[in-house]
Amino acid sequence: MCIGDVVGSAGCAFLRGQLPAFKRQQQVDLVICNGENAADGNGITPKSADHIFTSGADVITLGNHSFRRREVYPYLDETPNIIRPYNYPSSLTPGKGVCTIDMGFTTVAVVNLMGQQFMDANMDNPFQAIDRILKELDAKIVIVDFHAEATSEKRAMGLYLDGRVSAVFGTHTHVLTADAEVLQGGTGYITDVGMTGVIDSCLGVKKDIIIRRFQTMLPERFDYADGACKLDCVIFDIDRKTGRCTGAQSFELR
Repeated sequence: MCIGDVVGSAGCAFLRGQLPAFKRQQQVDLVICNGENAADGNGITPKSADHIFTSGADVITLGNHSFRRREVYPYLDETPNIIRPYNYPSSLTPGKGVCTIDMGFTTVAVVNLMGQQFMDANMDNPFQAIDRILKELDAKIVIVDFHAEATSEKRAMGLYLDGRVSAVFGTHTHVLTADAEVLQGGTGYITDVGMTGVIDSCLGVKKDIIIRRFQTMLPERFDYADGACKLDCVIFDIDRKTGRCTGAQSFELR
């Protein structure tokens, strides 16, 4: 189960209220959750990361807001199951870009990548980066969170990795796309898995702020919205013997 970007304390609270029962209902073995917006005011803190883990997530992935909160830097180095994009160009960047989960009956590797198109960070080429990491991994099942803006870049990554990894799910744009599928080579794919946060908002932020920003082209301080929430996710069915995906279905929990 891969969960879209959790936004602020409202998203964190809704995650805790929905995830445990949904995991049981769907017989989920592993939960991967993007948490780069989990802290109020942007980024992620140790407190918000711990909240996501204790709500039922096994792995937290991040993105372009990975390092907005300096208090999380030591946490990224010390906590094995929270990962930031692998293709950050500096070896001095806190944290790591891949983690491996021993589930007893199989081993699962989770890789976090970030796109280059229309992103505000100077990243190494993600296609070259994934080639490097796949040579090093010893896991039957590999799941990739591709945190990117451009639909074309996400789709290209899915097709590039088809038959080489078990699943690729996109994050960052916070809008659940209607293309959950199994590609020809047996890789599960979705362009964007959406978000977990306030419904009546613009990607989790108060809508008036975003509208005013587009009207005036002036900078605005982003405040997260309050109100009724949703949780967007995708569930991939993966054959533990072959590592191939056999089914992909998206969900929107309200």
